[in-house]
Amino acid sequence: MKFSEFRYERLAYEDLKTKYEELLGKLKEAETAESFMEAFEQINTFRGHIHSMQTLCSIRHTIDTSDEYYDKENEYWDNTMPLLQVYEVGLAKTMMESRFRSETDIPEAYYMTLENKMKSFSEAIIEDMQEENRLITEYGKLVSSAKIEFRGETHNLASIRPFMNDDDRQIRKEATKAYFGFFEENEAKFDEIYDRLVRVRDRMAKKLGYENFTPLGYIRMNRLDYDQDMVKNYRDQVIRDIVPLTVELRQKQAKRIGLDSLKLYDVDYNFRTGNPKPHGTLDELVAAALQMYTEMSPETAEFFKMMVDQELFDLPTRPNKEMGGYCTGIYDYKVPFIFANANGTSGDVDTLTHEAGHAFQAFCTFKNVTIPDLSFPTMESAEINSMSMEFFAHPWSHLFFKEEAEKYRYFHIAESLKFLPYGCLIDHFQHEVYNHPEMTADERKACFRRLEKIYKPDIDYEGFDLLERGGFFFRQGHVFQAPFYYIDYTLAQVCALQFFVRMLNKDEDAWKDYVRICGLGGTKTFTQIVREAHLKVPFEEGCLKEVSAKMKEELGRIDDSKF
Repeated sequence: MKFSEFRYERLAYEDLKTKYEELLGKLKEAETAESFMEAFEQINTFRGHIHSMQTLCSIRHTIDTSDEYYDKENEYWDNTMPLLQVYEVGLAKTMMESRFRSETDIPEAYYMTLENKMKSFSEAIIEDMQEENRLITEYGKLVSSAKIEFRGETHNLASIRPFMNDDDRQIRKEATKAYFGFFEENEAKFDEIYDRLVRVRDRMAKKLGYENFTPLGYIRMNRLDYDQDMVKNYRDQVIRDIVPLTVELRQKQAKRIGLDSLKLYDVDYNFRTGNPKPHGTLDELVAAALQMYTEMSPETAEFFKMMVDQELFDLPTRPNKEMGGYCTGIYDYKVPFIFANANGTSGDVDTLTHEAGHAFQAFCTFKNVTIPDLSFPTMESAEINSMSMEFFAHPWSHLFFKEEAEKYRYFHIAESLKFLPYGCLIDHFQHEVYNHPEMTADERKACFRRLEKIYKPDIDYEGFDLLERGGFFFRQGHVFQAPFYYIDYTLAQVCALQFFVRMLNKDEDAWKDYVRICGLGGTKTFTQIVREAHLKVPFEEGCLKEVSAKMKEELGRIDDSKF
């Protein structure tokens, strides 16, 4: 069955409430471990159906935010999902208190997430949760509404990006001005949305008894086996061991393209012959991906053929389509779905392989994990699956980039390293914001700019007033829509780079370890999954220094001057 044929229906809250109560009653009244597990499976099938309908609505809403039907349906779910948290917490309490807990093989990680669910909810915050959902939707609509006039054409935030990497420096400058011009024109709106989000999250946290939103944010992100101090120590290692290398890489980049130093509109332009670009139409790129995954392994061959046959993608950018990319799972059909905004840059391949990593993990997990909560791991673990897949795709770079394959590989490694400080900057900023919710919009921007000078000390915003004042974070949707979800990418990147080192060393067990952790889903915690993969946990002292040295050595093996 193709995705377009998947049936969506609104599930009335009163009916859901009645069914929840019935199934929770069965679970509580179970007299044997067998009947308990039977009731548990029934309630999970029911919960999976709710999630499927909400997810189908969300996908179709993000594909076209101007669609009136799905706009109203999305609004319905924004209001309904917080109401259902009452029953989700009821399920958590029932599971935690059950006398059959020791008689089942339900993973301990599941109970850890249940504990977090209980710690992060009270009926007192339902209206706040609904407001948070409305504001998140408002941000998504705002960024998808961009209509940027550039050289006689109208662009959105994705379609203008290729011009920001153009070989002509003047075009790059004009396109970058136009891109950030949208954020500057809407500065007051972005400030207002974020201010309201910070305040509603702080209000929820205090109603739940927390000092501020930061500890609640960690709980909501299911940080199961690490804390703020460990994250701070990790960020400090990035500043010490990665930031100097990224500054060095940008200095090399400036020299490579014939400049003394990089302006903002030069930062993403890496080679005098231009950045690597995928060769072919989107359909041809998907065909190349099908060939790659067919050759990669029997598991990936089966997986990607399913994705193509069932049309489980929406890849091109279009007016009114929400920005960004994601992968999600549809439980009723036991399939993943990939959403992207392809714009003709190398990012199209990065996004396709990245989201395919998430989708492959879901494909593996749906086969043997029946608890919806464990179909995906916690986010930092999930990003190991996606970011590692980007590197496992390297031997097939020629299918996408033809004669620019080696240039792409250099570019991808260098950009992966440059990303680490930026990811830590976004995380550090959010800690400052939620630890000091009283900050004004201008104070928040000033805070961001101060931190930028630590993590990206060589960035030059000359001519970009909003960015010089600290407004760059407006474009980072995670800051608005998923608080504290960003350090995850950097932790996973360190793991992915370790997988890459093993690939370079011809370690045949690297792929086996990768497939194994994809099959684990959320049955284990982050550090457990990293160790299952036979990788070093990124928090360990010296891990970043070692990765940095290996990547610098690998980049040194490629003669970038010929690009």
